[in-house]
Amino acid sequence: MRWILRLVTHGTALALGVALGIYLLPILTEPEGPDPLRLTQAAAQARYSSDFSRDLAGSDFLHWGEGSISLSPTQITHIGALAPGPDYRLYLTPELVTTEAEFLAIKSQSAQVGEVKMFSGFILDVPPEINIEDYTSVVIWCEAFGKFITAAQYRA
Repeated sequence: MRWILRLVTHGTALALGVALGIYLLPILTEPEGPDPLRLTQAAAQARYSSDFSRDLAGSDFLHWGEGSISLSPTQITHIGALAPGPDYRLYLTPELVTTEAEFLAIKSQSAQVGEVKMFSGFILDVPPEINIEDYTSVVIWCEAFGKFITAAQYRA
């Protein structure tokens, strides 16, 4: 009987430790982001801008983003905050999606711009083969867990 109690308590502690590690590791390994002046200057060069909102149908208390997103043909700049998490990617999509199911339906038509490793603002270079004019919206997606984080439409 005693071994069952130990198995349950140790198993619970192990599961809690793994969950805590998955949440904290991205925060602990987050690289230092660009300074606010550089973010502002990059955003000022943008052709399009929009806002991330926490109120999207696919966002929740663990998966959200807020702030402004600005796009130029060569860079995408985010000034704001994202919920910390592992393996975030920024995609350009042909239409605005607000849930995981909607994004999965058009993921094959979307362009992955790059990895998002910073949660308090970032600047991503747009690869030369991607034309921002071919898309209308931006999605932040957790590739590791297949979770929708946030999205914004930058042009109609």
